[in-house]
Amino acid sequence: MPARNPEELDRLFSEALNAGNLEALVALYEPQATLTPEPGHVVTGAQAIREALRAFVALKPTLTLDVKTLAQTGDIALTSAKWALAGTGPDGNHTTMSGYSVEVSRRQPDGSWLFVIDTPWGLEWGA
Repeated sequence: MPARNPEELDRLFSEALNAGNLEALVALYEPQATLTPEPGHVVTGAQAIREALRAFVALKPTLTLDVKTLAQTGDIALTSAKWALAGTGPDGNHTTMSGYSVEVSRRQPDGSWLFVIDTPWGLEWGA
């Protein structure tokens, strides 16, 4: 199901991650989108995003979030989400992380929305 507004992208991301559906996650991004899977590390393009998200899917996580649109002009939107993730690390230990993301999304010709820039650690970068 495609996102019909910018906020829905985050909801669909959460549902796909919680279900362990890597391909549904990648489908939420434009082909040349960027993702910052960890502070200071940016990946570009569907294959790089797939590989970065594979590590998060492996955690078998539960992701919760609260998203809002910060600004929108025409077919471009800026959103932010307060998020929390809990899962199991490669060592078998419980792991948690949280943050405040910043995303840029774009309305597609069919009216759906896709991520162009996804920075889950967006507001922590300068902290």
